[in-house]
Amino acid sequence: MKNSPLDNIVKILLVEDSPADVRLTREVFKEGKVKNKIFVVDNGEEAIHFLFKQGQYRDAPRPDLILLDLNLPKKNGKEVLKEIKSNPVTSTIPVVILTTSKDDEDIQTTYQLYANCYITKPFDLEQFIAVARNIENFWFSLVKLPENSNQV
Repeated sequence: MKNSPLDNIVKILLVEDSPADVRLTREVFKEGKVKNKIFVVDNGEEAIHFLFKQGQYRDAPRPDLILLDLNLPKKNGKEVLKEIKSNPVTSTIPVVILTTSKDDEDIQTTYQLYANCYITKPFDLEQFIAVARNIENFWFSLVKLPENSNQV
């Protein structure tokens, strides 16, 4: 099997419709200690196309981590999460809910749909940077992630 240039790089799928949050997330992770590549889609339908290698995403890599907003156009984050976790090919990809919602029902529902964690986005820049650093430290330094699969 041929090696990919992305083999030794952490692949993150960011599902986010706010251009400002995308820019900030990219910037914070670019300055992180773990070599990574962030792939961005701005709605729930595109997230599903990316994950299942459909259409323009037929060569998309399997992400090591998904950062998923809940309030998305076309297909909301809960619907995306449900599809990810109900499919054996994608169910082992860790999904971090990263959203502005503090709603107890959103928190309860996403955990029932097997989200790996739920983080409310802080509005303060320094706190957002701290959250992103903590995500990086936890998911890429402490946690052992499943081996990347080329299925789909």
